[in-house]
Amino acid sequence: QVQLVESGGGLVQPGGSLRLSCAAYQTSFFSINTMGWYRRALGNQRELVATILKSGTTNYADSVKGRFTISRDNAKNTLYLHMDNLRPDDTAVYYCNAANLYLGPQYDYWGQGTQVTVSS
Repeated sequence: QVQLVESGGGLVQPGGSLRLSCAAYQTSFFSINTMGWYRRALGNQRELVATILKSGTTNYADSVKGRFTISRDNAKNTLYLHMDNLRPDDTAVYYCNAANLYLGPQYDYWGQGTQVTVSS
């Protein structure tokens, strides 16, 4: 019912920047209330990076505050994550999420993940 297509990952040097995009192709009719980015580093559990509500309210993990910016284009159902001043510990697979959990736990969709590698 919702296919999330991610792009923008890659290899960057420390201090560099990347912008991730996630396009939500929606065939059902529910409202996507929450979109977010999560990441899983090698050997670690998946962790929240940032979320944004349809209203524009954002939430960031402490580790990325001041460096990452999440945004969304509601008309296109597209999510973005602009990452500045990247560090090696930002290296992870980044996953896009779209959900409306008020409707039920089945309204929770994930992208395939895109690799971000920060290395000299």
